[in-house]
Amino acid sequence: MTITTAPTAHPVRDGLAVGLAVGLSGFAFGVTAAGDGLTLWQCAALSALAFTGASQFALVGALGGGAAPLAAVAGALFLGVRNAFYGMRLSLQLSPPRALRPLMAHWVIDETSAVAFAQPDRRSARAGFTTTGVSLYLLWNATTVAGALGAGALGDPSRFGLDAAGPAAFLALLGPRLRQGAEQRWTAALGVVLALGCTPLLPAGVPVLATLLAVPIVLLATRGKEAGR
Repeated sequence: MTITTAPTAHPVRDGLAVGLAVGLSGFAFGVTAAGDGLTLWQCAALSALAFTGASQFALVGALGGGAAPLAAVAGALFLGVRNAFYGMRLSLQLSPPRALRPLMAHWVIDETSAVAFAQPDRRSARAGFTTTGVSLYLLWNATTVAGALGAGALGDPSRFGLDAAGPAAFLALLGPRLRQGAEQRWTAALGVVLALGCTPLLPAGVPVLATLLAVPIVLLATRGKEAGR
Protein backbone atom coordinates (compact mmCIF):
# COMPACT_ATOMS: atom_id res chain seq x y z
CA MET A 1 0.00 0.00 0.00
CA THR A 2 1.32 3.42 -0.98
CA ILE A 3 1.05 6.22 1.55
CA THR A 4 0.64 9.57 -0.21
CA THR A 5 1.85 11.94 2.48
CA ALA A 6 4.90 13.34 0.71
CA PRO A 7 3.08 16.10 -1.28
CA THR A 8 1.92 17.78 1.91
CA ALA A 9 5.12 17.33 3.96
CA HIS A 10 6.76 20.60 2.94
CA PRO A 11 3.69 22.87 3.14
CA VAL A 12 2.86 21.58 6.61
CA ARG A 13 6.45 22.08 7.74
CA ASP A 14 6.61 25.55 6.20
CA GLY A 15 3.22 26.49 7.60
CA LEU A 16 4.14 25.45 11.11
CA ALA A 17 7.50 27.22 10.90
CA VAL A 18 5.92 30.49 9.77
CA GLY A 19 3.02 30.17 12.20
CA LEU A 20 5.32 29.63 15.17
CA ALA A 21 7.86 32.30 14.20
CA VAL A 22 5.37 35.04 13.38
CA GLY A 23 2.88 34.01 16.06
CA LEU A 24 5.41 34.96 18.72
CA SER A 25 5.16 38.54 17.47
CA GLY A 26 1.77 38.63 19.18
CA PHE A 27 3.72 39.33 22.37
CA ALA A 28 5.00 42.53 20.81
CA PHE A 29 1.51 43.56 19.76
CA GLY A 30 0.02 42.81 23.17
CA VAL A 31 2.71 44.82 24.92
CA THR A 32 2.39 47.72 22.46
CA ALA A 33 -1.40 47.82 22.54
CA ALA A 34 -1.58 47.67 26.33
CA GLY A 35 1.11 50.34 26.56
CA ASP A 36 -0.97 52.60 24.29
CA GLY A 37 -3.95 52.33 26.61
CA LEU A 38 -6.01 49.39 25.32
CA THR A 39 -7.56 47.06 27.86
CA LEU A 40 -6.89 43.33 27.90
CA TRP A 41 -10.26 42.61 26.30
CA GLN A 42 -9.70 45.22 23.60
CA CYS A 43 -6.31 43.71 22.77
CA ALA A 44 -7.78 40.20 22.60
CA ALA A 45 -10.77 41.28 20.49
CA LEU A 46 -8.58 43.18 18.04
CA SER A 47 -6.35 40.15 17.42
CA ALA A 48 -9.27 37.75 17.17
CA LEU A 49 -11.43 39.87 14.86
CA ALA A 50 -8.89 41.81 12.80
CA PHE A 51 -6.03 39.27 12.66
CA THR A 52 -3.71 41.26 10.42
CA GLY A 53 -0.62 42.28 12.32
CA ALA A 54 0.53 45.32 10.35
CA SER A 55 -2.91 46.91 10.47
CA GLN A 56 -3.22 46.16 14.18
CA PHE A 57 0.12 47.82 14.92
CA ALA A 58 -0.84 50.78 12.74
CA LEU A 59 -4.14 51.19 14.57
CA VAL A 60 -2.76 51.11 18.11
CA GLY A 61 0.22 53.23 17.09
CA ALA A 62 -2.04 55.92 15.68
CA LEU A 63 -4.31 55.83 18.72
CA GLY A 64 -1.31 55.97 21.03
CA GLY A 65 -0.02 58.96 19.08
CA GLY A 66 -3.25 60.87 19.65
CA ALA A 67 -4.94 60.33 16.27
CA ALA A 68 -8.73 60.47 16.04
CA PRO A 69 -10.31 56.99 16.17
CA LEU A 70 -11.81 57.27 12.67
CA ALA A 71 -8.48 58.38 11.21
CA ALA A 72 -6.67 55.52 12.95
CA VAL A 73 -9.19 52.98 11.64
CA ALA A 74 -8.98 54.41 8.12
CA GLY A 75 -5.20 54.08 8.13
CA ALA A 76 -5.38 50.49 9.36
CA LEU A 77 -7.96 49.59 6.70
CA PHE A 78 -5.84 51.14 3.97
CA LEU A 79 -2.84 49.11 5.09
CA GLY A 80 -4.99 45.96 4.87
CA VAL A 81 -5.99 46.58 1.25
CA ARG A 82 -3.20 44.28 0.08
CA ASN A 83 -5.08 41.32 1.56
CA ALA A 84 -7.80 41.83 -1.05
CA PHE A 85 -5.21 41.32 -3.80
CA TYR A 86 -3.98 38.17 -2.09
CA GLY A 87 -7.55 36.93 -1.81
CA MET A 88 -8.26 37.26 -5.52
CA ARG A 89 -5.31 35.06 -6.42
CA LEU A 90 -5.85 32.62 -3.55
CA SER A 91 -9.47 32.06 -4.60
CA LEU A 92 -8.18 30.73 -7.91
CA GLN A 93 -5.26 28.78 -6.48
CA LEU A 94 -7.13 27.16 -3.59
CA SER A 95 -10.64 26.99 -5.08
CA PRO A 96 -12.16 26.55 -1.60
CA PRO A 97 -15.68 25.19 -1.01
CA ARG A 98 -18.24 27.98 -0.83
CA ALA A 99 -19.16 27.16 2.78
CA LEU A 100 -15.54 27.59 3.94
CA ARG A 101 -14.79 30.84 2.12
CA PRO A 102 -15.84 33.21 4.96
CA LEU A 103 -13.57 31.38 7.42
CA MET A 104 -10.67 31.19 4.97
CA ALA A 105 -11.06 34.87 4.07
CA HIS A 106 -10.34 35.75 7.69
CA TRP A 107 -6.96 34.04 7.32
CA VAL A 108 -5.91 35.81 4.10
CA ILE A 109 -2.83 37.68 5.32
CA ASP A 110 0.82 38.02 4.29
CA GLU A 111 2.00 34.82 5.95
CA THR A 112 -0.72 32.41 4.77
CA SER A 113 -0.51 33.84 1.26
CA ALA A 114 3.29 33.53 1.14
CA VAL A 115 3.20 29.86 2.14
CA ALA A 116 0.35 29.03 -0.26
CA PHE A 117 1.97 30.83 -3.21
CA ALA A 118 5.23 28.95 -2.64
CA GLN A 119 3.58 25.58 -3.27
CA PRO A 120 3.63 23.74 -6.60
CA ASP A 121 0.03 22.46 -6.70
CA ARG A 122 -3.45 23.04 -5.26
CA ARG A 123 -3.31 20.26 -2.68
CA SER A 124 -0.03 21.53 -1.25
CA ALA A 125 -1.26 25.12 -1.35
CA ARG A 126 -4.36 24.20 0.63
CA ALA A 127 -2.28 22.31 3.19
CA GLY A 128 0.17 25.19 3.56
CA PHE A 129 -2.55 27.83 3.82
CA THR A 130 -4.53 25.86 6.41
CA THR A 131 -1.52 24.90 8.53
CA THR A 132 -0.24 28.47 8.58
CA GLY A 133 -3.69 29.90 9.29
CA VAL A 134 -4.49 27.58 12.20
CA SER A 135 -1.07 27.73 13.88
CA LEU A 136 -0.64 31.46 13.43
CA TYR A 137 -4.17 32.37 14.52
CA LEU A 138 -3.99 30.33 17.71
CA LEU A 139 -0.50 31.44 18.68
CA TRP A 140 -0.99 35.10 17.72
CA ASN A 141 -4.09 35.37 19.88
CA ALA A 142 -2.52 33.50 22.80
CA THR A 143 0.63 35.62 22.78
CA THR A 144 -1.39 38.82 22.39
CA VAL A 145 -3.12 38.07 25.67
CA ALA A 146 0.18 37.10 27.31
CA GLY A 147 1.83 40.28 26.08
CA ALA A 148 -1.03 42.47 27.28
CA LEU A 149 -0.99 40.82 30.70
CA GLY A 150 2.75 41.24 31.08
CA ALA A 151 3.08 44.63 29.38
CA GLY A 152 4.47 46.33 32.46
CA ALA A 153 7.11 43.68 33.11
CA LEU A 154 8.26 43.13 29.53
CA GLY A 155 8.94 46.72 28.54
CA ASP A 156 10.12 47.28 24.98
CA PRO A 157 9.32 44.10 22.95
CA SER A 158 12.03 44.85 20.38
CA ARG A 159 14.77 43.97 22.88
CA PHE A 160 13.62 40.33 22.71
CA GLY A 161 13.94 40.26 18.93
CA LEU A 162 10.24 39.52 18.43
CA ASP A 163 9.94 42.29 15.86
CA ALA A 164 12.35 40.38 13.60
CA ALA A 165 10.39 37.11 13.58
CA GLY A 166 8.13 38.05 10.68
CA PRO A 167 10.85 39.32 8.31
CA ALA A 168 13.04 36.32 9.14
CA ALA A 169 10.23 33.91 8.24
CA PHE A 170 9.65 35.65 4.92
CA LEU A 171 13.35 35.52 4.07
CA ALA A 172 13.34 31.77 4.73
CA LEU A 173 10.48 31.37 2.24
CA LEU A 174 11.94 33.77 -0.31
CA GLY A 175 15.33 32.10 -0.69
CA PRO A 176 14.19 28.95 -2.55
CA ARG A 177 11.96 31.02 -4.84
CA LEU A 178 14.88 33.20 -5.98
CA ARG A 179 16.71 30.14 -7.31
CA GLN A 180 13.94 29.40 -9.81
CA GLY A 181 14.89 31.98 -12.43
CA ALA A 182 15.98 35.47 -13.39
CA GLU A 183 12.41 36.84 -13.42
CA GLN A 184 11.92 36.01 -9.74
CA ARG A 185 15.25 37.60 -8.78
CA TRP A 186 14.57 40.79 -10.74
CA THR A 187 11.03 41.02 -9.32
CA ALA A 188 12.32 40.66 -5.75
CA ALA A 189 15.11 43.19 -6.33
CA LEU A 190 12.77 45.74 -7.90
CA GLY A 191 10.26 45.23 -5.10
CA VAL A 192 12.96 46.07 -2.54
CA VAL A 193 13.92 49.21 -4.47
CA LEU A 194 10.30 50.34 -4.71
CA ALA A 195 9.65 49.72 -1.02
CA LEU A 196 12.77 51.57 0.12
CA GLY A 197 12.20 54.44 -2.29
CA CYS A 198 8.54 54.92 -1.38
CA THR A 199 8.86 54.54 2.40
CA PRO A 200 10.06 58.11 3.15
CA LEU A 201 7.67 59.64 0.60
CA LEU A 202 4.33 57.87 1.04
CA PRO A 203 2.01 57.07 3.98
CA ALA A 204 2.32 53.78 5.85
CA GLY A 205 0.95 50.88 3.83
CA VAL A 206 1.39 52.49 0.41
CA PRO A 207 5.00 51.28 -0.07
CA VAL A 208 3.79 47.69 0.38
CA LEU A 209 1.21 48.19 -2.36
CA ALA A 210 3.79 49.92 -4.57
CA THR A 211 5.92 46.78 -4.62
CA LEU A 212 3.16 45.11 -6.65
CA LEU A 213 4.30 47.25 -9.59
CA ALA A 214 7.46 45.12 -9.77
CA VAL A 215 5.52 42.23 -11.30
CA PRO A 216 4.12 43.96 -14.43
CA ILE A 217 7.34 45.95 -14.91
CA VAL A 218 9.50 42.82 -14.97
CA LEU A 219 7.00 40.97 -17.17
CA LEU A 220 6.90 43.82 -19.70
CA ALA A 221 10.69 44.07 -19.74
CA THR A 222 11.03 40.31 -20.22
CA ARG A 223 8.44 40.18 -23.01
CA GLY A 224 10.08 43.14 -24.75
CA LYS A 225 13.48 41.50 -24.60
CA GLU A 226 12.11 38.24 -26.01
CA ALA A 227 10.27 40.07 -28.80
CA GLY A 228 13.46 41.88 -29.80
CA ARG A 229 15.37 38.67 -30.37
